[in-house]
Amino acid sequence: MGEAGGKGVTLSEVPHESPKTFTMLENNPEVMNELAHSIGVPKELSFHDVYSLYDSDMLAMVPRPVFALLTTIPMTEAWKQERDTEDADLEWYKGAGPAEPAIWFRQTIIHGCGLIGLLHCVSNGVPSELIVPGSELANFLKKAVPLGMDERARLLNETESMYQASEAVAHKGDTEALKPGEDSIHHFVALVKGLDGNLWELEGSRKGPLNRGSLGENEDALSERALELGIRRLVDIQRRAGGDLPFSCIALAPSV
Repeated sequence: MGEAGGKGVTLSEVPHESPKTFTMLENNPEVMNELAHSIGVPKELSFHDVYSLYDSDMLAMVPRPVFALLTTIPMTEAWKQERDTEDADLEWYKGAGPAEPAIWFRQTIIHGCGLIGLLHCVSNGVPSELIVPGSELANFLKKAVPLGMDERARLLNETESMYQASEAVAHKGDTEALKPGEDSIHHFVALVKGLDGNLWELEGSRKGPLNRGSLGENEDALSERALELGIRRLVDIQRRAGGDLPFSCIALAPSV
């Protein structure tokens, strides 16, 4: 079972939804790289396709070290049951400030999960130390990090430049964007190696960041242990229920 991190700021436990609706992003390197670089992720870092979680030759195609995985996963009944069971034992996240082991954004923006997934990847671990000074992302995080869960979500909702950056790339994927009012069954989940050496599962629709376990100094977010603690664990949940788990996965790593 995961461990939610952080204590401190009092916050509302009543879910609230932003009136703003984003265009849902496609989880592919072209879209995410353009967005990441436009807000202040250095060109030395890029997202790359991950074509397999098991084939060693395909895994070897991804540049290393991998700092984070960004995945989209459909909400199957088996995964929903596992999430509900885990979340029932957790309190809403109360962390805030630079001492947080993982920077987490609660999702209140409709279809904002792609932007939030990207923020989880680039705001944690080694990438957080490489953000271009004075960039939109650097300025946004300077304001966001000291805030509690609700205030942080409100800041993201009210930061027009983040909305515009996301919308600028939203129609550049290979699939048709969702129309207003349409729902997606897919959830963006980021799996990030934090500066504390732990693998953090970060998703805006959970109760907070989830610590999935420690990684060794030479184990990155695509290492065997990270895969077993992270995305393969979710695949196994669905397989035990008698089915496959279709997903997409890209890796944040050095550019080539």
